[in-house]
Amino acid sequence: MSPSLTVRRIAAHQGAVLRELRTASLREAPYAFDETLEDALLVAESSFGDTANHHANSATTATFLLYTEGHPAGLVGAFVDEAARGRAFVHALWVAPAVRHLRGGELLVNAATEWLAAQGSSEVYAWIADENRTAMRFYERLGFGPTGDRRAMPLHAEVWETLLVRHVHTEEQDTPGTA
Repeated sequence: MSPSLTVRRIAAHQGAVLRELRTASLREAPYAFDETLEDALLVAESSFGDTANHHANSATTATFLLYTEGHPAGLVGAFVDEAARGRAFVHALWVAPAVRHLRGGELLVNAATEWLAAQGSSEVYAWIADENRTAMRFYERLGFGPTGDRRAMPLHAEVWETLLVRHVHTEEQDTPGTA
């Protein structure tokens, strides 16, 4: 029997869970994020509480948590970047290695994408490190494709990343008389 997986938006009181998952992700895959483990460990625990509260209640940013048998096992962030013409992004995806084979990453990205679509986004973007072929294949399998944009990663200037986009279907597109 395989364990059951669920995804829920972070709750305001889950700062400790956010810190636990964020530091676990940085320990396991430090090359994949725009933050170092050292920096994350220096952040006051109350700051993680503030972030959880904001991500639980904001209309422009959210964090989704993956649970297996009730235990936190992954996360993904989602936000609308007003500075980038209102582009919607998923970012900081991480799933505990022990449950990756159960498609938790797919559940997380789909939950974040659905939330972004409900906020009015018709496209969802993700920056993926070029060297991370596993992540590239994962996002391509979910319908993301290259935009042609590339950049050096902010914390790892020697590593390049590619901007991917996924076109999403919104309920507004189903409504007669709308574009």
